[in-house]
Amino acid sequence: MPQLIVRNIEDAVVRQLRTLAATHGVSMEEEHRRLLRSVLLGERENRKSFSKMLLSIPKSTVGESEGLFARQGDLPREIDL
Repeated sequence: MPQLIVRNIEDAVVRQLRTLAATHGVSMEEEHRRLLRSVLLGERENRKSFSKMLLSIPKSTVGESEGLFARQGDLPREIDL
């Protein structure tokens, strides 16, 4: 199998790769392979699509007219410019 050597990587990138690898319980090399596969081949492990993520957001428990982003009845207000 071919090898890929990447040089001159920023310290912050290496730290982040090390953190991700530790979080996933794999080596940095395996995490690197997974990232490359994910980006280049579109393989996404157990990720929800954006539309499924939006649909998973819970509905408001407040009444229809009093939703989370309901506007107050006193608008518009007069302002001094």
